[in-house]
Amino acid sequence: MTEAAALYRLMTWLSPGYPIGAFSYSHGLEYAVEREIVGDRSGLVAWVATVIEAGAGWSDSLLLAAAWRAAQRQDMVGLAETAALAAAWRGTAETALESDAQGRAFLAATRGAWPHPLLDRLAASETGVALAVGVGAATAVHGIPLPLALFAYLHALGSNLVSAGVRLVPLGQSDGQHAIAALEAPIARTAQRAIDGALDEAGTAAPLIDWCSMRHETQYTRLFRS
Repeated sequence: MTEAAALYRLMTWLSPGYPIGAFSYSHGLEYAVEREIVGDRSGLVAWVATVIEAGAGWSDSLLLAAAWRAAQRQDMVGLAETAALAAAWRGTAETALESDAQGRAFLAATRGAWPHPLLDRLAASETGVALAVGVGAATAVHGIPLPLALFAYLHALGSNLVSAGVRLVPLGQSDGQHAIAALEAPIARTAQRAIDGALDEAGTAAPLIDWCSMRHETQYTRLFRS
């Protein structure tokens, strides 16, 4: 695996155009906008940074790293245990759907175009496969370094939520790019913490995000699935 080949696959798998339906999830942001908790660019940046540093972004980073290491060792038992943890580590029904549906779609697309036997075994998991676990396993078996995988995964997560915010608030495209720029530091910090950390350090501290996700389940008018 050359550096260029690794970058090509990583850019493809975590592109907005990869067919996993990421555009249809807002991670509770839709309800936060309706309740005017988020109403401008600074509010959007604060929301997404919290997701990344104290919410699902942080736990997903540790899960991705654990899955990457297990897949690199061809340790299917460890990988299955990580997948089971990921299935349990969601605070609401909608964020569980968001993670599992995207994970299964990611594995289906990746196995089709970039097949590998380990990914076939992972896809057969009865506990479901969270997106972070699928990305961790795929990047490991295709020789993509863990630091790059983490940074790109968190960038994709942040970018998808900023895109949702630009549509929901609404904001202009320039505001969206300023938000992406502001998220570079939180993404870099979280990726490094995950490289240095372990699964037993996982935990979230974003109750407002979970509350908005739960309220979104019964929101009268919805554009997004979460």
